[in-house]
Amino acid sequence: MIDITSLVELKERPEIEDFQPGDSVRVSVKVVEGERERTQVFEGVVIRKRRAGSSSNFTVRRMTHGVGVERTFLIYSPRVEKVEVTRRGRVRRAKLYYLRDLTGKAARIKEARRAPPERRKASAKAQEEEPEAE
Repeated sequence: MIDITSLVELKERPEIEDFQPGDSVRVSVKVVEGERERTQVFEGVVIRKRRAGSSSNFTVRRMTHGVGVERTFLIYSPRVEKVEVTRRGRVRRAKLYYLRDLTGKAARIKEARRAPPERRKASAKAQEEEPEAE
């Protein structure tokens, strides 16, 4: 049997920033209403990221009027325009399903002290180029 995911060539999406579970993100999605198309923004915390080739997806959760709303997005979908990371979270798990049972202050995630990937790469290059002092 042929594996379909190996037939699809995946291209890098520069408009989607690198993010992990626990990060607060702002996802811009194309929504079709009748014949019109508009961009809708969904902002929340990433509670899951599934890496599965062309069917990779991630789930974002937010609270709206006291009701938890979760939405799953396909990473390689043409409907997802861009993903912006607004806040980096510090978590110790890959799946944050426990947030579903928490409300208020208990559902907060601490902010991580990690630099964005671009700055990490730049600082790594600077350390390689720096000559050793003797």
